[in-house]
Amino acid sequence: MSALSSAVRAAITRPGELGAMSRQLLQYIVGCALPPSQSFRFSWRDELGELREEVYPGYLGLAASWAIAPLSESREQWVSACVASRANRTGVSVMISSRAAHLALRHPDASEVESYPMEEGAFWGNLFTSPPRLYACYKESNVESSRALSRDCAAGLPEPEGGVRECPNIHIVGSCDLACDALSAADGYRPSCTDDRGESWPAVITTFLP
Repeated sequence: MSALSSAVRAAITRPGELGAMSRQLLQYIVGCALPPSQSFRFSWRDELGELREEVYPGYLGLAASWAIAPLSESREQWVSACVASRANRTGVSVMISSRAAHLALRHPDASEVESYPMEEGAFWGNLFTSPPRLYACYKESNVESSRALSRDCAAGLPEPEGGVRECPNIHIVGSCDLACDALSAADGYRPSCTDDRGESWPAVITTFLP
């Protein structure tokens, strides 16, 4: 808990729906930030005063130093890109392949590349700013296939009257071919992408689907 601000500590130990939402977000953040060898533990009391113990395991290891120190801006951006890439409007669990310039994601094994050949899109931004800034783009030729797999945060959900509905807090900037560098030939990720303000971001996670 020492690496968290007092405001965050208050949010994740709060009973009720708002506390539950904060804990769910933290669980995603921990999974993105810490490696499998680390976990985040804390306790909180519910509305009845009962002590609840939480243990959130690490998974990807994009910011392992968060275990002992606050996140740097670069690590905030990597964790943010990861959280955005794992967002799913429907709540359906969908397996994805995440690839990026970060060492933790730079070299997917051959079987993963073969099993997940379809580029969905890319995600980047910073959810730790106020307000959060998260962005996504889509691979235009694969939009319908992505939506068929219950993945629509990169491309949005078509509205009956036209246009698309974005996932909460994730702004779609358009086609990845226009917003981002070309896929790295060797490892298959977008090295950087540009937001709607013309600002370039190097902490980008490119996602692939079966």
